[in-house]
Amino acid sequence: MTSSAPMGAAVRLLRSADTARAYTLTTLLAVLGAHAIESTAGSVTLGTIIVSLDLLGVAIVIARRRELRPLGFAPTSFVAFLAWALVSTIWSYDDDATLGGWLSLVGYGFLALVIAHIRDTLQTVRTLGDVLRWLLALSLGLEILAGVLLDMPFPFLGIAGEIANGGPIQGIFGTRNLLGFVSVVALVTFLVERRTRSVPQATAVFSITLAALLAILSASPTAVVLAGSVAVALMALALVRSTPAQRRRSLQWTLAVAVALGLSLAYALRHPILRWLDATAGFSLRADLWNEILSWVQIRPIQGFGWHGTWEGDAYPLNVINVLLGQSHASALNAFFDVLLQLGWVGLLLFAALCGVAFVRSWLVASERKSTVYAWTPAVLVALIVDSMFESFTLDGAGWLLLVLCAVRAGQSRSWRESLDLVASGGESQDPLGPAR
Repeated sequence: MTSSAPMGAAVRLLRSADTARAYTLTTLLAVLGAHAIESTAGSVTLGTIIVSLDLLGVAIVIARRRELRPLGFAPTSFVAFLAWALVSTIWSYDDDATLGGWLSLVGYGFLALVIAHIRDTLQTVRTLGDVLRWLLALSLGLEILAGVLLDMPFPFLGIAGEIANGGPIQGIFGTRNLLGFVSVVALVTFLVERRTRSVPQATAVFSITLAALLAILSASPTAVVLAGSVAVALMALALVRSTPAQRRRSLQWTLAVAVALGLSLAYALRHPILRWLDATAGFSLRADLWNEILSWVQIRPIQGFGWHGTWEGDAYPLNVINVLLGQSHASALNAFFDVLLQLGWVGLLLFAALCGVAFVRSWLVASERKSTVYAWTPAVLVALIVDSMFESFTLDGAGWLLLVLCAVRAGQSRSWRESLDLVASGGESQDPLGPAR
């Protein structure tokens, strides 16, 4: 009896709402602030934090095991992608690096799975909003300190101190493109907070202004593309939500055709668009890298060279590509090219399925549900997918966590497992934030 009482108290603590919020808050802070943690305390410290959070997540999942469905714990496309990445250790030239890259995928992905199962969408948005407010405010404060008050860069954080010159700035995220991406995700999150009235009006206005200011000061060309893409997606979603249910299907197909035509037109006009964005030099660098990657893909088109994730270390052929180009790229600067090189066409199809299925599911849910909070998932997925065409953030750290989190969110309301549950129970799914239209 004396030994069971502490055990019961521990289980109740792990299952409590306070623990769920604290875990989500700590995890998002650690993952989104990973660059600052690694720059100031080292990669070992960051790795220890992530592993500790994973172990705590395992304990929380075990404590909540009766609330969870093993069959629906993770999306099938996510599991298939992880499985193929693990299998790639067989033909990788550096199986230790491949295993390390795979463990990183699993570690950050598991954090997303835990958050998705212990917090609902609105709770996740609120917690993410708090974290992004703190990190963006800290970024702006450090930039002002480095560029105005002290007039000296902070090299250990990657802050160049250019805010007095109008940017570009990096904040605590290391690069201007990552700051631009985070700022766009923050804008989406803060707008959803405002629409759902989950924060005071003054807080919402301050947050939106802060995110918009940092997106501008980042001077990131990709941030402009991301913001435009998300804005178009949200306008289209608003149109779908306001359309009567009987006309919604035809409108969805019309929008799908319009998106396909728009992408084709954007590709045809890519050079004028790049000149307008003043990104021709950056694109030229990317084009050289992508052409070199495509030449290597021809050697192993189906299975790739093995998963490594980021281009750290001396893994083949990533090291050779950098030597041939005279560069020191940390990624393929395109998530799809990275997957194609490392996991071949099989991996690319699995990754595309993970992104595509998640987006379609989340879009359909957002178009049918009354609450505005459901718009957060497809909007963030648009930002992730579009950003994947210019960077590889989606394959590591915060980008990967957000992708998996959105995929789980989408699958919780739209999946074959949900249909099986409905058939078995003979009822309808319950939506805590409003019934389906």
